[in-house]
Amino acid sequence: MASPAAVRELQRDLENKANDLSRIQKDIAKNHQVRKKYTIQLGENELVLKELELLKEEANVYKLIGPVLVKQDLAEANANVRKRIEYISAELKRLDATVQDLEEKQNSKREAVLKVQQRMQALQAGKAKA
Repeated sequence: MASPAAVRELQRDLENKANDLSRIQKDIAKNHQVRKKYTIQLGENELVLKELELLKEEANVYKLIGPVLVKQDLAEANANVRKRIEYISAELKRLDATVQDLEEKQNSKREAVLKVQQRMQALQAGKAKA
């Protein structure tokens, strides 16, 4: 026969594991939001790069710094956009690795929650038979 203390301990364990799972799911959602933002930025920067490649060498290029447009060398603008694309791509790779790690943790927490639930059900079934 299952003791009430054992059932309470399992309930506490289940609650802790469920809270951990919930935290991991929130982290995954947050990472997806950040990834979405970086993906949009990557698309914008790739579009800017295509536009810059259409320009002739002598074309005027301006960069918005605060409320002022500052003239910038075309090669420098090209280099800056390429660096930005490189940085954003690296961040996306890092975020993908983080999300994959979090999803693995989420799966293991889910399994742990299921095991605790099964133990509780077995205890309660044993208690019902007695």
